[in-house]
Amino acid sequence: MWLTSRPHGSVAGALRRCDVLQTRGRKRCVWGVRTAWNTVGDGEFFCPDCGGDRNYRRRTGRRRFTVLGIPLVARGDVGPVVECAACQAHFGTEALDHPTTVRFAAMLRDAVHTVALAVLAAGGTSSRTVRVTAVRAVRAAGFDDCTEDRLTTLIDALSADAGRLPGAYEGASDPCGAALAIELHEALEPLAPHLAPAGRESILLQGARIALADGPYSPAEREVLTIVGGALLIRPEDTARLLTSARTPS
Repeated sequence: MWLTSRPHGSVAGALRRCDVLQTRGRKRCVWGVRTAWNTVGDGEFFCPDCGGDRNYRRRTGRRRFTVLGIPLVARGDVGPVVECAACQAHFGTEALDHPTTVRFAAMLRDAVHTVALAVLAAGGTSSRTVRVTAVRAVRAAGFDDCTEDRLTTLIDALSADAGRLPGAYEGASDPCGAALAIELHEALEPLAPHLAPAGRESILLQGARIALADGPYSPAEREVLTIVGGALLIRPEDTARLLTSARTPS
């Protein structure tokens, strides 16, 4: 359902070279370059070659020229690289910048939840149609136990605690709006680079449909959705187009 923009393919080529001598049916390395690896860390990452979460080892290496398997001359250092514990493929350390599948799912769930709260706070929670639409979106994102009461309780708590971030967002009409603007940026900006354009647009459209459940956008709802589009790295003209298209029944 959610389109991602994860890179695929190993970024580290073969780091071993060897000229082979055939003797009595067996191959023996006469000379070549070998890399002696040293593990400096480990953890879990999303392996592009395996296509899933795997353990990794962060490794550095030292290349040496060898003759008959005996290291003779140092040829410089290699790495650091990230080595998948499952497929043994090597990647650049930028592979660790991509969230694991578990982390990505949590980021996506929190993003949809935050957008729903922001739209409800902007448009109010008096309409049951709006509340039901918001609950459906949040449940579909992974919060199976979400209810109308829980959402309205969170909105009330935000309103009561609005003074914690007074004036933090330039142009916000009230402290609660300032707090939600910051929450939106914190939830959406780390996620956006890992979503394909269709995935980013889908989050914005979910927020738009919540806002439209009880009628046309209010100025506050449109302001919130514009912030959502910006935090998702959607161009302003595309945000405006998407908000307009959401108003037209399919």
